[in-house]
Amino acid sequence: MSFLKEIQRRRTFGIISHPDAGKTTLTEKLLLFGGAIQEAGAVKNNKIKKGATSDFMEIERQRGISVSTSVLAFNYKDKKINILDTPGHKDFAEDTFRTLTAVDSVIVVIDVAKGVEEQTEKLVAVCRMRKIPIIVFINKLDREGHDAFDLMDEVEQKLGLTVTPLSFPIGMGYDFQGIYNLWEQNINLFSGDSRKNIEETIAFSDVQSPELEKIIGQKPADRLREELELIDEVYPKFNQQDYLDGKLQPVFFGSALNNFGVRELLDCFVTIAPSPRPKESETRLVNPKEEKLSGFVFKIHANMDPKHRDRLAFIKIVSGTFERNKPYYHVRQKKNLKFSSPNAFFAEKKEIVDISYPGDIVGLHDTGNFKIGDTLTEGEIMNFKGIPSFSPEHFRYINNADPMKAKQLDKGVDQLMDEGVAQLFTLEMNNRKVIGTVGALQYEVIQYRLEHEYGAKCTYENFPVHKACWVKPDDAKNEEFKEFKRIKQKFLAKDKYDQLVFLADSDFTIQMTQNKYPSVKLFFTSELD
Repeated sequence: MSFLKEIQRRRTFGIISHPDAGKTTLTEKLLLFGGAIQEAGAVKNNKIKKGATSDFMEIERQRGISVSTSVLAFNYKDKKINILDTPGHKDFAEDTFRTLTAVDSVIVVIDVAKGVEEQTEKLVAVCRMRKIPIIVFINKLDREGHDAFDLMDEVEQKLGLTVTPLSFPIGMGYDFQGIYNLWEQNINLFSGDSRKNIEETIAFSDVQSPELEKIIGQKPADRLREELELIDEVYPKFNQQDYLDGKLQPVFFGSALNNFGVRELLDCFVTIAPSPRPKESETRLVNPKEEKLSGFVFKIHANMDPKHRDRLAFIKIVSGTFERNKPYYHVRQKKNLKFSSPNAFFAEKKEIVDISYPGDIVGLHDTGNFKIGDTLTEGEIMNFKGIPSFSPEHFRYINNADPMKAKQLDKGVDQLMDEGVAQLFTLEMNNRKVIGTVGALQYEVIQYRLEHEYGAKCTYENFPVHKACWVKPDDAKNEEFKEFKRIKQKFLAKDKYDQLVFLADSDFTIQMTQNKYPSVKLFFTSELD
């Protein structure tokens, strides 16, 4: 198959939502249709039956939430689909924001009873800013929830989207009978039996036909006809170009847990979703059809397999082909590297691949060469944009609880920070280590993983800091900067990249400092350079 055909076959997308809207369950069911797994494990009330394929970290299995982005790939109808399942929990939003730099489109999952929730608003705002094409999937239709029209209004108002339904529910909750598929013009009846892997559909080209009453009953049939007329009058017709330009968002209804409405979503998705798109670098726009390789690291994950102390750097291929054992140029380190075992993913199963194409996510075994945001090319010097580190909101000292395991603790903290789980600051005064995170739940994850993956125990103590500010003086030799360093020495630290950071205890302190030392500039994100 030619290089261009391979690019056209690729669909790389992320699934985003508020926690608990059913993201991971939807991912499972998509894999089921791709024939990639035989039986899906649903994530239910924190007692997980089989354990969802994409939640492979122990802490995720215990909590019933996803805390790290996982990568899954499968083939469906001659398309190669790469899914990035992101954590919904707000404490892990940074991981999700980075993942959004690696996708070509997204599916937003919304819970029929809860409607649009706050985390969904934030993530969709990022997608709109980047003009990423969005499909909306309204989930859990077998439960009592809001009226379908009210939900679509809410999606339009709260998320600022322009929607058009491509499938529509017949009844809801207790009266839920199935879905009318406007995209293919057929009806899919709901049996409520989740043991049946795939539901039958009834082709139905004419809703006026008296057959409809026989299938769903007189009242529901009348209601469905009215609703379809209303849809026709109120919502814009689906137009693929508008969807690709981020101006129109198709909506599907279903119940991922009961495997219902998922096939409709997937069939339409493979037809309309974009193949890999061009990406901006700091120097130019890179087109996927270019022959030379370029790609960037958007995630690093240590210990994917606890039996082997391995670290994987996830690379999104933007252009060209990535070949095994061929040397590529690491732009930040200015050196060539060769990879003998690049991995393609299927949740925790990995396989070595000889060649990967734009849109694919490749896992590279890493001994410490990579940081998030690094670029690989065939010699061109460029960096892809938009993968910053944010100023943390929570800060704690980290202490070693077992003096015999100091080495393991250092190694563990080092590797977890490379993954971008949190940021490490070393105080200039006494070399004490402070961990800064975006959300408080990360401290538990760090503690748990240090103990279970590195055999090291740690304790925390509070450190009253409001924000971390990266410091860039106009002139490192001037008196003002020296005075700033002398007065603030208690609050100065170095981050992992040896950049100077000022740990301020309040907004007021930041204001005062900027007024008193105008030549010392303070920043709240570090563009990782």
